[in-house]
Amino acid sequence: MIEVEDLFKVFGSKTAVKGISFTVKDGEIYGLLGPNGSGKSTTLRILAGIIPPTRGKVLVEGVNVAENPLEVKRITGYIPETPLLYESLTPMEFFSFVGSIREVPRAELEERVSRLVKAFGIEEYLGELIGTLSFGTQQKVSIIAGLLHDPKALILDEAINGLDPKSARIMKELLNRFKEEGKSIVFSTHILAVAEALCDRVGIIYNGEIIAEGTPEQLKEFVHEESLEDVFLKLTESQEEVSSLVRALREAF
Repeated sequence: MIEVEDLFKVFGSKTAVKGISFTVKDGEIYGLLGPNGSGKSTTLRILAGIIPPTRGKVLVEGVNVAENPLEVKRITGYIPETPLLYESLTPMEFFSFVGSIREVPRAELEERVSRLVKAFGIEEYLGELIGTLSFGTQQKVSIIAGLLHDPKALILDEAINGLDPKSARIMKELLNRFKEEGKSIVFSTHILAVAEALCDRVGIIYNGEIIAEGTPEQLKEFVHEESLEDVFLKLTESQEEVSSLVRALREAF
């Protein structure tokens, strides 16, 4: 379980996260949705123990992030928006490095690497330098590395971005399997159709605050819209702006 209570994060004169609270239950997929600059990535980085909160309480599987960030990193799988990889290593060397840091037994590591590499179809790149790989392939390497230690909770920041349709489908299937295993999963995405299909609940964050939370169906019913995309645009005051831009494009072309 992931519990966030009255979370604040201040950078200098800017308050990026303003007192948000939410809970992700065991066996639940929670989507954190919001425009660029709304505080999504900051929130997820705090949950993963990457940066400390300014104020508030965050518990991941009962572990306080502020008090024990190393333990939080041990039990979570964090996949950032931009892959953070050692470009001078090959994927196979990187997986071995991650496995040693995560203290994954050799036999288990080899089995998991084999299974995930095959699922994402990157066998032919295992001996290539990471720095020479495409963004999409690097993203697959980042995803595999984040799953090697069989984490108790998953924190994914735009992890599906950059994936080809087949790999995106595989990622969605993996998330559903992890949900069935009872893992807590929180992720952000700009692909709202994915969020609507996958998430048990979503929280819409805007200017550092969660302005709406519920199941996709509850949110659609609440604002009288037919899709999560329309709910998102309406609640973040973007619908009128988007409609006017679409009209202008039609008139121009």
